[in-house]
Amino acid sequence: MSHPFELSLPVGGADHILGPSHAAVTVVEYGDFECPNCKQAAPAAKLLLSRFAGRVRFVYRHFPLEEVHPHALHAALAAEAAAGQGKFWPMHDLLFENQSHLKLPQLRRYAEHLELDMARYDAEMADELYLQRVREQIESGERSGVRGTPAFFVNGVIQDVSFGLQLLSRAVEGVLEQKHA
Repeated sequence: MSHPFELSLPVGGADHILGPSHAAVTVVEYGDFECPNCKQAAPAAKLLLSRFAGRVRFVYRHFPLEEVHPHALHAALAAEAAAGQGKFWPMHDLLFENQSHLKLPQLRRYAEHLELDMARYDAEMADELYLQRVREQIESGERSGVRGTPAFFVNGVIQDVSFGLQLLSRAVEGVLEQKHA
């Protein structure tokens, strides 16, 4: 039984990861493509990767809040369909850039824009092929204490970013300082 507010599911091969596997700090975000705060947080993740290059890796996991965001689940499924063709991060960025346009026909246009195999994309979306993966990520978030999005974990410990994302950067700095102490 994991301690509440600690990451219940270790980062693994099925995760979407930016940055080196040997990084001293792992930041995991549970996010929702229709969440305005997640959209604001997306550039913060890229800033962390550039500011602490080689020392941080970033992981994105799905946590669509379906009762509040009616298009978030399909957006997550579209991102997974893109991931199946090696284009998770480009789709991730497109979904946040076009956050107010996440209906199925729009998601399909983003897939076309990324030059995905559309027959495969259409079949995977129709079959909800990645629904189980998304549900497993939601469940792992719930077991880890996630109640809303975005939720960030730094080396497995949840971070309160309600007072601003600079707290995330400070948490990463703190872990790196401890490792060099």
